[in-house]
Amino acid sequence: MNDIPKEKIEALYETLKKDAAGGGYYLNPDIEFTLDLVKSLLVNEERFGYRACPCRLAAGIKEEDLDIICPCDYRDRDITDYEACYCALYISKKAAKGEIMVKAIPERRPVKKQRLLMAEEQKKQPTEIDRISKLPLPVYRCKVCGYLCARPEPPDVCPICKVTKERFERFI
Repeated sequence: MNDIPKEKIEALYETLKKDAAGGGYYLNPDIEFTLDLVKSLLVNEERFGYRACPCRLAAGIKEEDLDIICPCDYRDRDITDYEACYCALYISKKAAKGEIMVKAIPERRPVKKQRLLMAEEQKKQPTEIDRISKLPLPVYRCKVCGYLCARPEPPDVCPICKVTKERFERFI
């Protein structure tokens, strides 16, 4: 299971690097470290069917792990606040140029009990946006990068950060 071919690791690395650059992101320039993270993403993809963050404990249930599928929902805030995401796969421009050293990033993902409570509360209460919306089409927001689109369904893949459809939420 964990015997991932080097070619597959390198291919995903090149894809992630291209997607990152296209979206204004930077991969960690420590190639050995980054390739280890990419390999771990592939291991998690084999194990769970999705690329859960290799630095977090995944539940193995996609609906519970949507926030930690790479790129995770916390990436942008972590890069803004700490110059890197939690696992340091994605880093800031300053860190990529070597102008800043990346330090330990604290975990901002709520514990499971808090996540479940937050999800229940969100289901119970209609949002203000839901009550006032009179638009002809719903507006969907990518929970990773904030991309907004007005259409009947969210896109299959975010054109900005390349996450899949289930990472979108109805915004309006």
